[in-house]
Amino acid sequence: MSSALEGLKATAERIVLNPKYHDILAVVKAARNGAVYGTKVRFPHALVMILLFRSGTLREKAWLIFRATRTHARNLAKFATVYKATCMLLKNYGATPGKEGKPCPSPYDSFVAGLLGGYLVFGQRSRRSGKISSVNQQIVIYVFARVVLALAHLAVKPGHGLPGVSEPHASATISHLAWPLFASASWAAVMHLFRWHADELQPSLRSSMTYIYANADSWDSLRNFAWHNK
Repeated sequence: MSSALEGLKATAERIVLNPKYHDILAVVKAARNGAVYGTKVRFPHALVMILLFRSGTLREKAWLIFRATRTHARNLAKFATVYKATCMLLKNYGATPGKEGKPCPSPYDSFVAGLLGGYLVFGQRSRRSGKISSVNQQIVIYVFARVVLALAHLAVKPGHGLPGVSEPHASATISHLAWPLFASASWAAVMHLFRWHADELQPSLRSSMTYIYANADSWDSLRNFAWHNK
């Protein structure tokens, strides 16, 4: 029995190390990595947010935690699969077929692959409810925020950014002042929205802000003043 298992292991290892199968196996591994990373990221977040801020029985909360974790893991795995598979196809059948090197040899291949994956995985509405998944919204907003920050850095990067603002002196001045202004404007906007248009905020953000700010306005005993909100 052990010799048979060793033989299977040796065969599997020969396959995964064979350069002929590298591209297709890279798609499989990307899907695996997406699922694992999504689970690691979402499970602790969902565990804390749902246990602290959602009402319901323990069984209902456990189901919500499982569903959020499954959605995050599954969608990252699906996106990784679409992205890597598209890059593989463009590499072999695009403008420069068979080009060696990175999975997406053309500077536009990664953009096209990301565009397709974003639409197919994160751009779709639920067939059952017709709504955008809150988990997908969180993931896309997370990515969007970091894209905007990266583009802002790139805009003032000497030698790469926009004319004028990327000059060394202007770049240094803008880089020094940009973050304080951005942080101030962001918090001013979110507090205004929370005060006057709270329903438009993402649910988990609204829940955490309600806990911190709205629930600070009322208490009727030492118990719900010092260590319990209600």
